[in-house]
Amino acid sequence: MPQEEKVWSNMMYFFGDGTTDSAEIGVGQTVDHVYAEGQYNVRIVGTGITGLTTEALIPLTVSFRAPENVQATITPVTGDSFSINLTASADFETFFEVTFGDDPSQLPIQFMEGDPAIVHTYANTGTYTVTIVAYSGGAATTTITEIVTISNPILLPITFENSSLNYSFVDFGNVSTSLVNNPSISGINLSSKVGRTIKNNGADTWGGSTMVIDGNIDFSTLTKIRVKVWSPQVGAIVKLKIENLNDGNINKEVDLPTTVANTWEYLTFDFAGADFSQSYSKIIIFFDFGNTGNGASYYFDDIRQTNGDEPKILPLTFESSTINYGLGDFGGAFAVKVANPDATGINTSANVARVVKNAGAEVWAGTAITLTEPIDFSVYQKIKIKVWSPAAGIPVLLKLENSGNTGINTELSATTTTSNQWEELTYTFTGINNNNAYQNLVLFFDFGTNGTGATYYFDDVKLSN
Repeated sequence: MPQEEKVWSNMMYFFGDGTTDSAEIGVGQTVDHVYAEGQYNVRIVGTGITGLTTEALIPLTVSFRAPENVQATITPVTGDSFSINLTASADFETFFEVTFGDDPSQLPIQFMEGDPAIVHTYANTGTYTVTIVAYSGGAATTTITEIVTISNPILLPITFENSSLNYSFVDFGNVSTSLVNNPSISGINLSSKVGRTIKNNGADTWGGSTMVIDGNIDFSTLTKIRVKVWSPQVGAIVKLKIENLNDGNINKEVDLPTTVANTWEYLTFDFAGADFSQSYSKIIIFFDFGNTGNGASYYFDDIRQTNGDEPKILPLTFESSTINYGLGDFGGAFAVKVANPDATGINTSANVARVVKNAGAEVWAGTAITLTEPIDFSVYQKIKIKVWSPAAGIPVLLKLENSGNTGINTELSATTTTSNQWEELTYTFTGINNNNAYQNLVLFFDFGTNGTGATYYFDDVKLSN
């Protein structure tokens, strides 16, 4: 027998969302109903032409579509290594929230696609997890994370010795600048790494290189910048230019000629005429300015601010008439620069330092010298000192300190082996952390014993291999 075909006269819809609304529709008709997000059971009652009814219970889930293709764009803030810019995009999102991973108590920051970039500044170096949550119109979300690494900022002084820093150069005018090994470890520059500029054949007369540092140069007390320079010729003009990060028209440049060839020398650029109400975070250096490139190589290192005084660095010979050696005393010792009282043997120099450990002086009495710049141990890790002692067997303690934090220090002791004549003591600092920036050099004669009024001398403090 043929199956009976049901013919409906109408249907009743009960929406199941707690409302009293229901709808009766005829065959072929539709009904609209607005739900909140959630899960519902929709009851449908069909009535046939005979008046008989049939029911069906239909489960219904109403939710917004979770955001898709969520992407975050994180870029560093130029000239500020502690700050980042963040934007985000996604399909089917209504807004975003972000946390930057450096403060657990931080409330999420809300933003929308197309908003200006959010700028966040970290207080310390480190690796951080940035969490971005994309929200739909309802409860559905999509979360992504990005890793941000904040490294040490490049600031003055620039020594090229910190392996954790990215020393980058922007070249122009057909020159090529890079970080290289020091080709001439001698004289005033015993460091391992230096900058090299090749002024290629045919390079423009104005060819040079730009370094962007991660902060504005502070000219409030020091208005000069000193650079160690190595040139293959005498008389090559070295132009040093400081420039505003965003406006190249705000700048000041100073020219100086090289005075020696194939030897490291100091060039000190005086920016006293600059407008210090402006900010400067670009340093631009030009070698042999005004002449077309011929393929020559020039080297530079240790870019730092200075007051212009002759630098007090190793080796310390006490022979300069213009350096203020600044022998600092403590604990009952007294130090001063004097004529060499015994110009014989290994030390015939004219001037030396004298230390008197006065009667009753503390066992830790000594003298300290703060150098103009930290000692560079990147190549040489021994310090040699010529000493004169009235007795053999006297312990001479050498202590090195960070000038900004004397809690960062290291010390070694050596013992005199002769009396009333010059000898050389050697202190071996193998493996020393060069990033500790040891700038204070402290000497203690007859360490551990109260002063008796004895007189000691020292001279020619130098790095050695």
